[in-house]
Amino acid sequence: GGRASSAMEKEAVAAIARMIGWDTHLGHLCSGGTMANLEALWVAGQLHPGKTVVASTQAHYTHQRIAGVLGLPFETIPCDRAGRIDTAALSRRLAAGGVGTIVATMGTTATGAVDPLDAIVELRSRYDFRIHADAAYGGYFLLVKDLDAQTRRAFDRIAEAASVVIDPHKHGLQPYGCGCVLFRDPSMGRLYSHDSPYTYFTSTEMHLGEISLECSRPGAAAVALWATQRLFPLVCDGEFARGLTNGRAAALELYERLRKDGRFVIGSAPELDIIVWAPRAKRISEASALSQRIFDEAARRHLHLALATLPVHLIDVEDMQRDQDTIFCLRSVLMKPEHRAWVDRIWSILDDATTAAAVKR
Repeated sequence: GGRASSAMEKEAVAAIARMIGWDTHLGHLCSGGTMANLEALWVAGQLHPGKTVVASTQAHYTHQRIAGVLGLPFETIPCDRAGRIDTAALSRRLAAGGVGTIVATMGTTATGAVDPLDAIVELRSRYDFRIHADAAYGGYFLLVKDLDAQTRRAFDRIAEAASVVIDPHKHGLQPYGCGCVLFRDPSMGRLYSHDSPYTYFTSTEMHLGEISLECSRPGAAAVALWATQRLFPLVCDGEFARGLTNGRAAALELYERLRKDGRFVIGSAPELDIIVWAPRAKRISEASALSQRIFDEAARRHLHLALATLPVHLIDVEDMQRDQDTIFCLRSVLMKPEHRAWVDRIWSILDDATTAAAVKR
């Protein structure tokens, strides 16, 4: 972009940094969350060359791809029943040595689980590693006041991460093509230093093109994000935060209806605004097949759910016969403020679709 869009990008990114709790930072917009995470792990690899990047089994699949591109070893750590990284298993892995970076997922894509960042930060008193907070999905929930206590504790420590990624094209009301990477220490800019005969700058300040692996980028995303944040400021009591709160309230209400209905088995209560569930059946395989049938019946009624394959331990399958290790689940993301007013309608359609799929109580 040009001078105007560059200035807008700096203002927009600074507002996100303040939401995290940083008065100083280094950061910029990217083409999306994958590129933002790549930059964060590229910096981590420069600082801890050859050391392992660790993330949970529910972290976004692109972290393993990114580590492969960067030539960094990558390992996963098991999750607890709520889909959060198992800190006891993480501690054992740290004790074995060789870990350079831990990716804390602040809102997994499948279930919205938030890794216990507070516990991960405390592990630094015993081990030397870098923390990258992948808040691509859940970052804006920093503004929501009524999170569960454990989730709140995790978000309250996000400012202690070395790097953070947030995706404005998720809850930030932007179209695809807008991710954001931020570093707590502005001196990370030195890692981007380069020398080319055709590059020149008209200011002594660090140019946005100097601190991005993408170099030249369109300014449209910056202008759109800046305008959106002017209209909906990133403050806890603002309209934007109320929208997030309403989406989460809708998820909690739908979760309670599913929990009380004998036709379903469910995962943990939503930490953010994602819920996962499956129809009750005699066997896991039968429940998985019924999930597909409900999905199809709901779509015919213009209720468009999602499907997710999850480890069985993430769903309270009760006395189902465990004839397979994973279960095909239904998934719903209630991220629009209007969803709170739509819960009755959503439930009515889901009830009809479940009946049509021949799920018994």
